[in-house]
Amino acid sequence: MANWSQTWTYLDGEWVDGNPQIVGPRSHALWLGSCVFDGARTFEGVSPDLERHCTRVNNSAVALGLDPTMDVGEIVELAQDGIAKFGADAELYIRPMYWAEEGGYMGVPALPESTRFCLSIYEVPMPEPAGFSVSLSKIRRPTLEQAPVNAKAACLYPNSSRALNEVREKGFENAVVLDAMGNVAELATANLFMVKDGSVHTPYPNGTFLNGITRQRIIALLRSAGYHVHERIITYPELLDADELFSAGNYAKVLPVNRIESRDLQPGPVYQKARDLYWEWAHG
Repeated sequence: MANWSQTWTYLDGEWVDGNPQIVGPRSHALWLGSCVFDGARTFEGVSPDLERHCTRVNNSAVALGLDPTMDVGEIVELAQDGIAKFGADAELYIRPMYWAEEGGYMGVPALPESTRFCLSIYEVPMPEPAGFSVSLSKIRRPTLEQAPVNAKAACLYPNSSRALNEVREKGFENAVVLDAMGNVAELATANLFMVKDGSVHTPYPNGTFLNGITRQRIIALLRSAGYHVHERIITYPELLDADELFSAGNYAKVLPVNRIESRDLQPGPVYQKARDLYWEWAHG
């Protein structure tokens, strides 16, 4: 049994302490993957973009053929109730989820009316901004014709795991993942930004990866601060020649890349500005 951190889960109308067992071997989500989720964060007393994360989990449910049974406002209120169960300085992950219990035709597609919902909130520290190393993975992001890339779906994450396992065997901490055309899509766990000659560049959201909520926030904040942010096609050789690389994602928010392949990098001024702007906005 895993040694879980403090966890509260809202399920079937009540808050349950810990990690409740909620699916069985006949549950559609367990054996056929009909599960979507989202992740928001609470840290230093703030929960930035909570409503947008709750909106996205409902959109993800629709994309996977599920019935989002909760209004966005209801999920936000439940999240706020759950956050209050922890200490004021707790660093939390907020995870609303939908999944199907039953299948439709021949049991394969999810049966929308069997959709269930839970909201799990648990303690997990924010990573220190020490930086991390990256290497190119041979694993590629699929297109919408191949997988539900328009949803934050659990069935997509084994691919991310494969990419991470591949590069970790080579001594790196995260993977650069390409799209089907061979251009940079994102990291295995977050969206990716590069800086060259003072301008900021990030892969155009071409439908092979989620246009992350934290990604969108960082773009808006940098542009408001006067930076030129270009959403465009980026090749891997461009990353190798970048002045700065940094990630944006909900779990860690903004972190610097300190090594790509054999090349060491230092956290740069644009990364630091992006992180400072995000923290200032979150607390504002």
